[in-house]
Amino acid sequence: MSKTIQEYRLDHSPTLNTVLMVEHTLQTMNENLITVAQLKKILPKQINHNTLMIILTYLEASNKIAVSLKGITWIHNTNPSLRKTISEGLEL
Repeated sequence: MSKTIQEYRLDHSPTLNTVLMVEHTLQTMNENLITVAQLKKILPKQINHNTLMIILTYLEASNKIAVSLKGITWIHNTNPSLRKTISEGLEL
């Protein structure tokens, strides 16, 4: 994602329901890696491209997804044991 959320024109500002729909779709997808085009096809509702890009920028900034040249993958982990281990772990 090359733009920050503030750099997008807010003509296509996403609603909370739209953000949650994209987030849920990415979180529950069967594939490990998905392209934007594939994501658009599996979303339950059509979504404007600019709106989707704003949502993906937000999810990447909040460390819920990782975006690469090959595609998008869900990386957010809510496991409390993992969070505790990370917070108490040794820094190298």
